[in-house]
Amino acid sequence: MEITKEMVAYVAELSRLKLSDEEAETARKGLGEIIGYMDVLNNIDTEGVEPMSHAFAVKNVMRDDVVRPSHDRAELLANAPKADDEAIIVPRTVE
Repeated sequence: MEITKEMVAYVAELSRLKLSDEEAETARKGLGEIIGYMDVLNNIDTEGVEPMSHAFAVKNVMRDDVVRPSHDRAELLANAPKADDEAIIVPRTVE
């Protein structure tokens, strides 16, 4: 696929970029190389290759959930301007 000056101007306008003629030509060549490489990738035989979610193995760095006692509810609600036995009472904001 040939990238034209009009395509570069259109993409620049969508991106709200103001490109000089030299920058537009550099962008045209760069986009052409990217599209050319995509054509190479499209021609690779991937039959029998299982799709991957990531290029590298991903290890979960989150800690395991551990059940532990929570704060005392009555103590937490004591600081609220208005509360009942279970929650803070706030003014209704949606009718």
